[in-house]
Amino acid sequence: MQNMVILGATGSIGASTLSVVTQNPDKYAVYALVANASVDKMLGLCETHQPVFAHMVDQQAALKLKRALPSSCKTIVTSTPEELTALVTHSDVDTVMAAIVGAAGLVPTFAAVKAGKRVLLANKEALVMSGELFMQTAKASGATILPVDSEHNAIFQCMPQAVQNNLGFCDMAAEGISHILLTGSGGPFLTTDLSILPSVTPDQACKHPNWSMGRKISVDSASMMNKGLEYIEARWLFNTMPEQLKVVIHPQSVIHSMVQYKDGSVLAQMGNPDMRTPIAHCMSYPQRILAGVEPLDFFKVGELSFLKPDFDRFPCLKLAIEACQQGQEATTVLNAANEIAVDAFLQGIIKFTDIAVVNEQCLVSFNPSALKTIEDIIALDSEARRLALSKIKALV
Repeated sequence: MQNMVILGATGSIGASTLSVVTQNPDKYAVYALVANASVDKMLGLCETHQPVFAHMVDQQAALKLKRALPSSCKTIVTSTPEELTALVTHSDVDTVMAAIVGAAGLVPTFAAVKAGKRVLLANKEALVMSGELFMQTAKASGATILPVDSEHNAIFQCMPQAVQNNLGFCDMAAEGISHILLTGSGGPFLTTDLSILPSVTPDQACKHPNWSMGRKISVDSASMMNKGLEYIEARWLFNTMPEQLKVVIHPQSVIHSMVQYKDGSVLAQMGNPDMRTPIAHCMSYPQRILAGVEPLDFFKVGELSFLKPDFDRFPCLKLAIEACQQGQEATTVLNAANEIAVDAFLQGIIKFTDIAVVNEQCLVSFNPSALKTIEDIIALDSEARRLALSKIKALV
């Protein structure tokens, strides 16, 4: 029986994780659920799953949840940063699902890694912002990192055991690997006329053709920034060189990613576009458990197609690849700027195409410097967010 803490419990990954827990009640227990401010959703989860703790980042939301919980529910509500750190590092906790979207998930995820926990990593920003420090800390603490993102989980499944057991420090070439092929659907604007992109709405950007996701990550998918962040994540997880990592557009989202070997073999992980599959794989690795996902029906799949990314259509992807090659400061700045720009787009303040403009303007405003601690990274993240806000004001 594994005791789990689920960071981002009220989001889509949290819901999928709890679905897998429900499928396997003899193997997993919910120790703590963590969310920002969604009181109604958290109330329902507490009544259903009876966690020992429910943590709300927003203190007013925590007070509302305390008042709303029925007397029959013994869940303890917490809300301070110190209490959150105590939850993810508690000796009773075996596994932490890190699914808080954005930079907000970095601190608790890093605390779990430092404590040597089994961390199921769905928060890609943790590696985008602190990849080198993150992987070094995991190695020093003995933490187990398992990638939840469907693409990185697919790559992981296609890797030899020597790579799986040495994430962040593996030698892919020595294991006979020539390339990682990171697939992406291309999102809702893959074939949209470029002249229309400045006028697309947030609802259009959030209408992903294959996946059901939150609004921020849906916009990132539409701009392919999400694939750019995954490119950076893959660099740190699999210790890749630029020439070993390629992005391939695969609109059907059936092949979740591939690994190409020097003998000419290509291994691909396939499945229906349902996050419960990679979540279940990470929860049970190296075994397999029920995920509640329908098996892939090849007769319904039909054709599979592949395209080369168009950087005129997806400038955010190009920026992310370039930032990855520049280093940790550039990727931290890019992630922070993008979060601010996407939020402004979702609020109707800037155009969809302005997201890339803000991101690029912020990137060129910083000079490389060493980021030695998590505090250095958080400080740079805050500075980059302030700069992004100033760039947005100048645009509007």
